[in-house]
Amino acid sequence: MDIPGPWQRTARGALLLDDAGELATTIFAEMSALAAATGAINLGQGFPDEDGPSEVLEAARRAIADGVNQYPPGPGLPALREAVAEHQLRFYGIPLDAAQVLVTAGATEALTATILALVDHGDEVVVLEPFYDSYAAAVALAGGVLRTVPLRWPGFRPDHDELRAAVTDRTRLILINTPHNPTGTMLDRTTLELVIDLAHEHDAVIVTDEVYEHLAFDAPHIPIASLPGGFERTVTISSGGKTFNTTGWKIGWLSGPLDLVRAITAVKQYLTYVNGAPFQPAIAVGLRLPDAFFTGAADALRAKRDLLSASLREAGFAVSTPQGGYFVVADAAPFGVTDAADFARRLPELAGVVGVPLTAFVLPEHREGYRSLIRFAYCKRPEVLQEAAGRLAGLARA
Repeated sequence: MDIPGPWQRTARGALLLDDAGELATTIFAEMSALAAATGAINLGQGFPDEDGPSEVLEAARRAIADGVNQYPPGPGLPALREAVAEHQLRFYGIPLDAAQVLVTAGATEALTATILALVDHGDEVVVLEPFYDSYAAAVALAGGVLRTVPLRWPGFRPDHDELRAAVTDRTRLILINTPHNPTGTMLDRTTLELVIDLAHEHDAVIVTDEVYEHLAFDAPHIPIASLPGGFERTVTISSGGKTFNTTGWKIGWLSGPLDLVRAITAVKQYLTYVNGAPFQPAIAVGLRLPDAFFTGAADALRAKRDLLSASLREAGFAVSTPQGGYFVVADAAPFGVTDAADFARRLPELAGVVGVPLTAFVLPEHREGYRSLIRFAYCKRPEVLQEAAGRLAGLARA
């Protein structure tokens, strides 16, 4: 097992263990608990504090009243699978049959089921680092080997030579996330085309995490499955939580070639099996909302990005402007910070605000380039961000 750091392989699978061998609390849970204990504004966890569109919420209420409260079909309700297929064609020109769509318990289950289904012991999985923490867990559970390609401050763009070097004939999956959590970067067409070329050259499968697909600010999101040579090797994963402010519903999905979807379904049926029956038709309603909803959601979040980014700069941080998603990365080096985790734990006392150290998203031996970087979430109400701005201003005066 070549995944270093806290991910340890045990007879029961891969668990996140602390130095004493005990099950560790994640930094996200720790920071949220710290926010609750101190009254700090929680900009650590990526969930919105506003409800989603009324049409979607009302559709869920209606489904519950209409008795959609028992187990749905294993692959998901036809209404949602058909809506996902329509969505892919409408926004990206990707033709799909509903049979090529699998509904999951959020994107995290889709990712886990995909990795467990497609990765054998010793297979390599290439990811961009920093990475969403569940990637390493799922690879460890599958007995795979994690290989990373660094995204470096401040632009967080992958070096194409490093990407070429990371993908070899041992690579089973190339896992990309765009718009990217935690950095907010978006992969350009040239990079996506390189990923497709490498997948064909080395007979690898592409897995793409696109949960922030409709929250792109400066350029349209490009699904890799929409590019020539991409679809036949790509499992596309998304969810309704980020787009419709329904993160607690945990309604996700994946789509792709039928043989890959069937292989993943064989694993997924032994995870949650099914979930969220009344929420599935509600998300289907959301996917069919007019274009104005999707552009409006991105515009509103862009304004929040700009508000928090400006506040961080005024407080003395250096800031990398995100191109999409929920998060902005700020460099605390101007404050003399060399340990982002320690600074994040002190920030509630210093400024009454909580963020998450970017070192939580990288392997321990790769932390050197990220030791002063903090991730903040801007998916909050404007008045909350204004209050956070006022508190952060105290850092500049200190």
